[in-house]
Amino acid sequence: MANQNDRSIVSRRNFIATTGAATAIGIAGCTANDGGNGNGGNGNGGNGNGGNGNGDDGNGGNGDDGGSVSGDISITGSSTVFPINEAMAEEFQAEYDDVNISLESTGSGGGFENFFSLGDSDINGASRPIKEEELEKCRENGVEPIEFQVGGDALTMAVNNEADWVDCMTVEQLAEIWQPDGAETWADVDPDWPDEEFELGGPADTSGTFDWFTENIIGEAGSIRSDYEPTEDDNTIVQLIQGNQYAMGFFGFAYYDENEDSIKGLEIDGGSGCTAPGLDNAKDGSYPMARPLFIYVNEEYLQEKPQVEEFLRFYMERVNTSFVSDVGYVPASDDQAAENVSKIDDTVN
Repeated sequence: MANQNDRSIVSRRNFIATTGAATAIGIAGCTANDGGNGNGGNGNGGNGNGGNGNGDDGNGGNGDDGGSVSGDISITGSSTVFPINEAMAEEFQAEYDDVNISLESTGSGGGFENFFSLGDSDINGASRPIKEEELEKCRENGVEPIEFQVGGDALTMAVNNEADWVDCMTVEQLAEIWQPDGAETWADVDPDWPDEEFELGGPADTSGTFDWFTENIIGEAGSIRSDYEPTEDDNTIVQLIQGNQYAMGFFGFAYYDENEDSIKGLEIDGGSGCTAPGLDNAKDGSYPMARPLFIYVNEEYLQEKPQVEEFLRFYMERVNTSFVSDVGYVPASDDQAAENVSKIDDTVN
């Protein structure tokens, strides 16, 4: 990833194109803490933030005076939520050019473990709720996370366009393939399918997508076959699928949406028939791999850093609009957006 100043203003479409990315969804969000960094502009590809929780936040205004707000904001976490965060940051910086926002796609767990819980990022995106052990680590370091639901996703399983033998899979078939010591060939799952070995790619174990998939589809959190290609770069998964007729992989819907001409998203049967991945099906709960998306913020930084408060208010004004669907996700409900704003008000007042 480029250094912080370079990646602060990046087209969300360019990001998705170049980095690759069963219940009704209630849209939630969470915010992370910046670590009060005054050195954010010096962040690098390894951490995407500058300094620590004790640094100078560099702000020159307050949340009530938008144009005068300045300083640094560091965002880490989920590659799935990254396109929403990146789009919000791009729009915000166009209006608040004295605020520098750095973004790092670290995976939900990687962001919590290496940045947010240490006070080294302001906001951490997550494609699943924070885990109890992550919450404990945050509190051990004096970080109190506040959760905001910011959208919904139709987690997508994709195959090569030439895989004309399959258009739909059951949840049970997916588990048969992806579980430890899973099926070796397509024919092992269905004798009418080719007797060819799978080429599999998916998120690494630092990813919230990995956590959600293993818990909800395989049936045991963290349990997956060892011979797939794990990555935090969703574009790597897209490229794997594009290049191999027998490949399969999964990622957030936004990444499929950006590449739907070159890969095929599978319909999923969760017991009520085959349902295609899509925003409408995720919103109404008919798609079996629908899930909520979140961001988390440190209570202290929301209270003490005007640029963080201003950015969150800007963000929450847009989570229930087409701004989110344009990126490839389900917008939050009006009630959820109002609840998010109330959380900000309750924290800063």
